[in-house]
Amino acid sequence: MQLGMIGLGRMGNGMTDRLREHGHDVKTYDPNVESRTAASLDELKSQLDAPRAFWMMIPAGKITEDTFQELLGLAEKGDTIVDGGNSNFRDSQRRYAEAQLKGINFVDAGISGGVWGLKVGFCTMVGGDAEPVGRLEPIFTALAPPDGYAHVGASGAGHFTKMVHNGIEYGLMQSYAEGFEIMEHSEFGLDLLAISGIWRYGSVVRSWLLELLHDAFEQHGAKLDDIAPYVEDSGEGRWTIFEAIAENVPAPVISASLFARFSSRDELNFSAKVSAALRNEFGGHAIKAAE
Repeated sequence: MQLGMIGLGRMGNGMTDRLREHGHDVKTYDPNVESRTAASLDELKSQLDAPRAFWMMIPAGKITEDTFQELLGLAEKGDTIVDGGNSNFRDSQRRYAEAQLKGINFVDAGISGGVWGLKVGFCTMVGGDAEPVGRLEPIFTALAPPDGYAHVGASGAGHFTKMVHNGIEYGLMQSYAEGFEIMEHSEFGLDLLAISGIWRYGSVVRSWLLELLHDAFEQHGAKLDDIAPYVEDSGEGRWTIFEAIAENVPAPVISASLFARFSSRDELNFSAKVSAALRNEFGGHAIKAAE
């Protein structure tokens, strides 16, 4: 089926390629990429048959809001706008309500998979009304690996689920980071590359993140000397904690992992290097080079 992809960055480019590999007709717009099929959103609209589907795969914040508002002015009744970025779920609920006033569908899709999604698939968590979600299901199932897609609920549910997913990710990464720092400081002179390697097989702590950490040790060395111990956060961990507070749900691990990222910006520590390396491995997030 047809889709208009807006944004050809790390995720959008891989998603476009994966959809095309599955036989879908994807038109593209990104003002910073020459390989786009359209030079404007208006031209992108002209390349799609009604009812159209526009997929925003751009950073959360002002650029998403501006693009959404422009699409609202261009889209016609029955068209669908999908936000696949990491927007706050409350913004998604508001955008859904605004789109409904004009007879336009709005769907929020939480996407996980990072730079590896093209090869292994993107876990896809979708929120929105049943009709547009059902109509676009061939897109969602093509993006996802087997059993990696679900319509998780009403408007906002997709981004809410992805928010919590990323909060959990914070905690998992911090646990690995702290454990490997303890070993790095031990009296035994442990081979962290070897240990991360054997833990991938049969260990109760084996995971994809651990596999990526092993890859990072192979690429950067077991000391991660070329990675600065500075770990950014993109917002979802904070939002998860805000919701935990609003719901009176204790979330000490996720909270502590966020605070550890804050401290990484002031203190030199090995655990921050591990977290920074992992973010680069699974998501292609930029590494701050060690000075």
